[in-house]
Amino acid sequence: MNKLILVFAAAVAISCGDNKKEEKPAMQIGTQVEEAAPAQSSDSQVAEITITGNDQMKFDKSEIRVKAGQKVRLTLKHVGKMDKTVMGHNWALLTKDADMAAVGQASAVASETDYIPTDMQDKFIAYTKMLGGGETDTIEFDAPEPGTYTFMCTFPGHYALMNGKFIVE
Repeated sequence: MNKLILVFAAAVAISCGDNKKEEKPAMQIGTQVEEAAPAQSSDSQVAEITITGNDQMKFDKSEIRVKAGQKVRLTLKHVGKMDKTVMGHNWALLTKDADMAAVGQASAVASETDYIPTDMQDKFIAYTKMLGGGETDTIEFDAPEPGTYTFMCTFPGHYALMNGKFIVE
């Protein structure tokens, strides 16, 4: 547990070291939600989703909505600059019964399997590969049954900040 706290503290310290001022709107209303619209291709049943992760341990979306059974094509873009050994990101969709904290803690010590613990494979519906700054990965999967699911980054300590709701209608 002490190692997990140390890794998390180091990740926070690294991500807070950027002194660049970021322009923000005067007022922000709500959070960004991506409604999965049908793709503009011959396959109108595919939900095209793009989500980004940055060097400040943030996804640009906290909620994604799709239809039950819909084919989902999700693209994760790491828009930061740091290497995946320092600030890696992935996108993992958990089953309804998965405990995010338990998965996050088990993932922290699963470096040899890209931070996807082999003894918890049954807690994942889908996941991307681990990415470093400037990298992109696209996965396809079928949306599960209706309900609210959790998505997260499984890099050590990131799940506390990099998570959201995947709502299946």
